[in-house]
Amino acid sequence: MWSKIISYIPSWSTLFQAGLALIIPLGIYYINTSIYSFVGSKGAKSKHSSGRSLSDEHNEGHADQQHEPSSKITGNYDSDLKSIQEAIGENSDVHFREFVVKKYHARSVLVFIDGMQDEKLMSKQVLEVLMFDGQQAPQEQQESINSSFIKESLMPLTQISEVADMEDLQESILLGHTALLIEGMKGALLVGSPNGAIRSVNEPTSEALLRGPRIGFTEVLSENTSMLRRQGINKSLEMKKFQVGSRIKKDLVVAYIKDIVNPDLLEEVNSRISKIDMDFLAESGYVEQLIEDNYLSPFQQAHNTERPDRVMSALLEGRVAILLDGTPFALIVPVTFSMLLQSPEDYYERWIPGTLLRVLRFCGAFIALMGPALYISFISFHPGLIPTKLIISIIETRQGVPFPSVIEVMILEISIEILREAGIRLPKPIGPAMGIVGGLVIGDAAVNAGIVSPFLVIVVSVTAISSFSIPTYSAGITLRLLRFVGMLFAAILGMFGTVLFFLLICIHLTKLKSFGVPYVTPFSPMRPSDWKDVYIRAPISLMKRRPVMMKTQQSKRKS
Repeated sequence: MWSKIISYIPSWSTLFQAGLALIIPLGIYYINTSIYSFVGSKGAKSKHSSGRSLSDEHNEGHADQQHEPSSKITGNYDSDLKSIQEAIGENSDVHFREFVVKKYHARSVLVFIDGMQDEKLMSKQVLEVLMFDGQQAPQEQQESINSSFIKESLMPLTQISEVADMEDLQESILLGHTALLIEGMKGALLVGSPNGAIRSVNEPTSEALLRGPRIGFTEVLSENTSMLRRQGINKSLEMKKFQVGSRIKKDLVVAYIKDIVNPDLLEEVNSRISKIDMDFLAESGYVEQLIEDNYLSPFQQAHNTERPDRVMSALLEGRVAILLDGTPFALIVPVTFSMLLQSPEDYYERWIPGTLLRVLRFCGAFIALMGPALYISFISFHPGLIPTKLIISIIETRQGVPFPSVIEVMILEISIEILREAGIRLPKPIGPAMGIVGGLVIGDAAVNAGIVSPFLVIVVSVTAISSFSIPTYSAGITLRLLRFVGMLFAAILGMFGTVLFFLLICIHLTKLKSFGVPYVTPFSPMRPSDWKDVYIRAPISLMKRRPVMMKTQQSKRKS
């Protein structure tokens, strides 16, 4: 009798694993909650203090402007020209083209940056008009040169504006504008617009489609905003411009649909952008990192895209787009996890193929994250859960392999990641060939040398191919990073560790937010009305309402 009772008592190893499975999740959850709360409170305090410092600087700036008047353009040709030459004239790419205005017999100068203006336009519409052509100035305006007459009657240019402050004039010249100073005229004119050499519009390289528009953003902000306008006539599409960068200034545009976007979301986006304090923002990735909710999270909290059609679709859902000059990548906020696995092609195809493609991506994301961890768990800890014939086949392939499964997987996974990175950095004609040949050679050599088993090569290959199915490159990097963490959990605790790792990811995603929107909505919090555009892509005729989570001003799509 006692022997039967004792036989039902679990072994010490089983009790130890069960205890770890209960204690570790609670401990990690507590640590994660504490860190998250600390970082959140610290971030809120820093944002609050940053806001106060910015307002203080703003007030101090106004005070300085009251006590120290800014330098004005006086109309004294020699003095104004000397001020510009002393400030920016030492730059080799700053050119001064002096001439005489025929109608006024006044000395003049064009100041511009080499390569940032249309020389033919300046020669035809400015120099020829002022030096040879043009109307005779009215008698009452011949004594004093009037900028209004020059703008309205002499120069046939669409873009021309006045500047009265010398510092503003110098900044405009460095930004690529062409400045016109005329003797006797108070203030200067900015003629034309910056028009340097730009890259032609091409198909997005990071978001290739078989069916859809073949157009992507460029590095010129004005071109990108015009691409959004060319998506169709929309009077409600508004764009608000900011200047970011304390030392090197760049233009940034926040785009939104005025009668759709949630005003609270728009105010939060504008607030975070206005608090950016950095010398130089080279790319939109800087903006993404400076405005995200939780910088400790491996998951991105702003979606980057090169496609104007994707940006416009997001704006119609009530989201906000951020475009920075000098980069073809626009940011979309807020973002949810399901957005990272969606492609514009899902909507261009009929709903049944679109649903199939989306389900395949979710399956691919799960395999890319959990594939190696499940392999380690089954082979090292739970071989009894594998069908008998399959486990016998696996054991036969592992004969002679000197390493445990975790080391075996690590060797192949690290090799694959190095090959992937090398293929990206190499020139385009060489990169793909090197990746394919390198993978075949290394895999075959490793199997022949007995370092890894052939079955593992299949597992790692399927995992790598599954990661390629993720349409957002940044999301793929995140899953590749977490895959190594899952492998360590599986190597220590087996299937308990694999399940624990997956639960910790779910806990983190449930707590994570992007601009106040839960990251895993519409599942937490649960909003069944939004499920028609997550795992499946319902027919377009049934998707008549915008996502509830966005709290838009107009919840119903216009049909």
